[in-house]
Order: sequence, then structure tokens, then C-alpha cells
Amino acid sequence: MDAIIERLKQIGLNTYEAKVYLALLQTHPATGYEISKNSNVPQARAYDTLKALESQKIVVTTGGKPVTYMPVPPEELLSRFEKQYQGSIDYLRKSLPNYAVESIEPVHNLRGEQAIYQHACQMIESAKETIFMELWQEDQHLLEKPLREAAKRGVSIHIVGYNGVNYDFGRIYPHGQADSIETSTGGRWLILAVDAEESMVGSTPLGSTELHALWTRNPVLVLVIKELVVHDIFLLDVEQTLREPMEKAYGPHLLKLRNKILGNEILIGAH
Repeated sequence: MDAIIERLKQIGLNTYEAKVYLALLQTHPATGYEISKNSNVPQARAYDTLKALESQKIVVTTGGKPVTYMPVPPEELLSRFEKQYQGSIDYLRKSLPNYAVESIEPVHNLRGEQAIYQHACQMIESAKETIFMELWQEDQHLLEKPLREAAKRGVSIHIVGYNGVNYDFGRIYPHGQADSIETSTGGRWLILAVDAEESMVGSTPLGSTELHALWTRNPVLVLVIKELVVHDIFLLDVEQTLREPMEKAYGPHLLKLRNKILGNEILIGAH
């Protein structure tokens, strides 16, 4: 009975009202004295409670002397509350957004290989449609299992692979400048975008295992990070398909183009 009383309280009745209603369900019609006795509610409070329940049309009087009371059937009571709560929820669903201040999804810092790759695994395990990422061969074993399972679920996987990433699933786009990029930028990185809903960017300095990453659901940042990977994939595919004319125009590995834009630098995502 205690559990039922608690549930009745959750839909709007107080403790005395719940006890009185339950007592009436078990014995009715009943006088106020009988209800007080059966519900263990003090007699003075029982009469006040009955008046409150009568005003809510949860109990009705049968007239006569002494006055007796009847409960409305449980199904009627529950249907009434169900309609009331559903109506309130529908109204609030439409109205509350008008009062909400627009929030900006934060960027979270993650540190340490274990924490970062554990979070990356969780992102991959939650993927429903697409995964876009950039990954070094040295780190591929850390994500192979969840990526393989995602591929089995039908998730479309696209990976820019550095230093020979060799998964036998998904689409791998080999990057031919891994060594020079790693040397010039002082390390390697992990870039991951899942379902256009969340993204992670992490980097590991050369000669260190201290990985630092940023994770976010901010829609603008997620879009930028995903498009960075997509842009790299586009360029890699174009470079592979049109290698001869591009090398003729820009030199091996597009060095003339790189020097024109970047000088001696190589930025993240450059090819």
C-alpha cells in the first residue's frame, strides 16, 4: 500500500488524500468517521481531506444522514490525471522554448591516452550513420574493435589513414605525407566526427604519450571538424585520380602549391 500511496502522491494527491481514497476504494459508501478509522487519518483531518477530494470530484457524497462518501472509479481517476498531465506537457513543450535562453555547447578538455581513447570508443559505439576520422597507424589498434562493430551495424566509415592504416573495413584514404607532417607539426593527431553530432580533436607530441584532446557537441565546431576531414578526403581522392597533371603543375606532393600557400609550414589537414 505504501508504494501505491507514493505513486498517488506523484500524480498530485497528498498523503492524507491518497490514504482516504484508498480506504474508500476498499469500503464504500462510508461515513467520515469510518473513513478516518479505515485510513488512519485523524478524524478532523479526514473531514477536511474529504472536502478537498469532493471539490476535485475524486469523491462524491451520497446524501442522507449521516453523510456518506463514494470514490470515483480508479480508471476514471487515472484517465483524468492522464489527460491533465498530457495537456500540461503538450502546452509546456510548445511554450517553454520561448523562455529558454539560447545555450552554447561547451568544449571539454580531455587528457591522457586511456581517457581520450575510451571516450573515442564510446563515441564510435554510439554512431548510427557516419564516422569521419583521421588516424595514425600507430594508434589504429586502440579503435579497431569499436570501429569494426560499427561497420557491422552499417555505419558508413571514412578514415584518412597516416603511416599505413590497414583496416579491412570502411573506406581508407592513405595520406602520403604523414612523416613530414608529423615532423613539422611536432606530433600526430586524432580527428573524429560522429553522425555530425559530436567531434573530437586530439594530438600527441613527438616522443610523448601525453595525449590532449578537445571534445564537443557544439554544432558549429562539429561541422567544421567534420568538413575538415571531408575536405582532406576530397583532396586525397583528386590527387590520386589526377596525379600526373597535378604533379606536372605543382611538383611532387604538390610542393609548389604548398609553398605558395604555406611557405615552409605544413598545417593540419594539408596534403
